[in-house]
Amino acid sequence: MPDSLLPAGINRVLVTGGAGFIGGAVVRRLLTGSDALVFNLDKCGYASDLASIEALPESKGRHQLLQLDLADTEATAAAVQQADPDLVMHLAAESHVDRSIDGPGAFISSNVNGTFSLLQAVRRHWEGLSEERRSRFRFHHISTDEVFGSLGATGRFSETTPYDPRSPYSASKAASDHLVNAWHHTYGLPVVLTNCSNNYGPWQFPEKLIPVVILKAIAGEPIPLYGDGANVRDWLFVEDHVDALLLAATRGQLGQSYCVGGHGERSNREVVETICQLLDERWPEGAPHARLITRVADRPGHDRRYAIDPARISAELGWEPRHDFSSGLAVTVDWYLQNQEWCRSVRQRAGYSGERIGTRA
Repeated sequence: MPDSLLPAGINRVLVTGGAGFIGGAVVRRLLTGSDALVFNLDKCGYASDLASIEALPESKGRHQLLQLDLADTEATAAAVQQADPDLVMHLAAESHVDRSIDGPGAFISSNVNGTFSLLQAVRRHWEGLSEERRSRFRFHHISTDEVFGSLGATGRFSETTPYDPRSPYSASKAASDHLVNAWHHTYGLPVVLTNCSNNYGPWQFPEKLIPVVILKAIAGEPIPLYGDGANVRDWLFVEDHVDALLLAATRGQLGQSYCVGGHGERSNREVVETICQLLDERWPEGAPHARLITRVADRPGHDRRYAIDPARISAELGWEPRHDFSSGLAVTVDWYLQNQEWCRSVRQRAGYSGERIGTRA
């Protein structure tokens, strides 16, 4: 990142989904790396948590939670008016593929209707700004590589890859991407888009692969491995993603999209086995943990491979990930071992005990 986290004149930032995993990391970075006021618009759903933000001294007086559902048009408009932002970073989304299989309606409501509601409110706000503030204003939409569908054994996703979503989650995110692009071309809204690969790191709600494996292993429970375990993902450490997001939000070309990947392609089996090896060293009780790996029926519509070519954001904005997968995973495993009480607390609050979901065909 440049020496100054935010350009001059960016004094008020609205982050949607700022109580989530990636959004929370963005909020923390804004609070510790800038003097901006941060407005956190979040419905505070099952995976939301503010502990990492509220622990920061900088949150006092500079972080304000605006609790509402983006699909509520009137409440969203009022929140945007209250925040009066110079920059909007839109991360709010239902994001767990397995949950989208069981309940796709929530994904349409949040990711499609919520994005539409936000775009309308932000457009009205932007049109009412002074000429000076209008010239600085940006709307940054954060999306996923899953909108591109599934890769074969070779090739990588880029900004020119055709959209081909395969799950209710990825279809809803693809729709939101198209809405953002339409508001740019039709209304002139100054937007930037990013599509990222799989994020991992501390503070992730423990329903995603890496925290699930860690918690199952240390509890001595079977570690579920979908299908043959050969599905490949490009893993991106969350703090490296935040670096990329802030670069794109403040320095990216308007109307452009940037693909963000961590150069961390691994099969699910490789990820699970590596976690087990790390736990054998750090949590020897129950070792070898790989004995717990249990193959289960594959996820319906499970994309075979994702991989991202981040050449554009590297060439234009100078971004490179600071963590390789091995070092980032070690940090992540250590964090979950040290924060088991947080995991218990958030799972209890969400009514989620680690059971598998998303098996409906």
